[in-house]
This record gives sequence, structure tokens and C-alpha cells, in this order.
Amino acid sequence: MTNEWFDKPGGEPVELKEADPLWPLVAAEWSNRIQTAIAPTVARIEYVGSTSIPGLIAKSVLDLQVTVSDINDESAYRPGLESLGLVLRQLEPDHRFFRPPAGEPRLVHVHVCEEGSVWEHDVLRFRDRLRADPKLAAEYATLKLGLADRFGTNRLSYNNGKAQFISRVIAGE
Repeated sequence: MTNEWFDKPGGEPVELKEADPLWPLVAAEWSNRIQTAIAPTVARIEYVGSTSIPGLIAKSVLDLQVTVSDINDESAYRPGLESLGLVLRQLEPDHRFFRPPAGEPRLVHVHVCEEGSVWEHDVLRFRDRLRADPKLAAEYATLKLGLADRFGTNRLSYNNGKAQFISRVIAGE
């Protein structure tokens, strides 16, 4: 299976905001909604991404990682996620990416991965290392600000610009 995008990302601006104390509460609400929509399929839901790091600037879009026992059994989770107004936007061998339809406000991104996968491990390791190391989180914030200035309306370039830093953090360097 290859990486496949449905309705590729457009020129939406990269708008970074100061940390919002409501983000964890909204993430918890979404986690509960997802749990209800796809139970008993879900093994775990984790609040990940920049908004999950206390004090870190971020785009005001919450990232939730949904871990399932078999990512290829889409019938076990896709209808439930779609019932919440989310659409499948990206299909990778070890990851499914859901978000609201194009043109709708983006409040949440849902990343589905398989229990015990490299994807699951890497996302949690990155989040946990930034939570544990304020200096590392500050370095990431500086990088994000620079990339947002440089690639203002090109989210793909903005995301690609973070890749090397993310890989370094996951590797423990």
C-alpha cells in the first residue's frame, strides 16, 4: 500500500497561537466522542501534537491518536469516525488521517494507528520528550515560528520543515 491523499492539502495559512487552557478539555471531549463512536474497537486514545504540550505555541487544531488492534479493519472504526463529521484524508500503510471536510473549520485531526506500531511509538515518544524537556519544547517553538514566517500559506512545506527535528527527538538525540 502506498501513501495516498484524498483532496490534497491546499494553501491554508499556518497560524500559530499561544497555548490555550481549553485545548486539553476539548481534546477530552473529542476523545470521549470517539470512544463512544467506535467502541469496542479502540485500544487507546492519546492527546498528541503541539497542543498537547503545555505552554507550546501551536496551530489551534487538536491531534488525537486512536490506537486500534488492526488498522486494516477500517470497517471497525471508519464509520464511527465519519459519524462524527470526519473524513478520511490520508491513507498510509501504518496510519489513517481523518479531519473535517475541506472548507469546514478544523478543530481536530484524528490519526489512527495500530497497537504496537512504529507510528504509535514515535508519536508518543515525541510528545513525551517535549513534555519532559521545556528546553526541547522551546527549541521546537522557535523552529515552528521560523517555518511559519517562511512558509506562511504552505502547510506541506511547514510540516516538511519540522521533519528533521522530529526525527532527532524521536531518536533521542
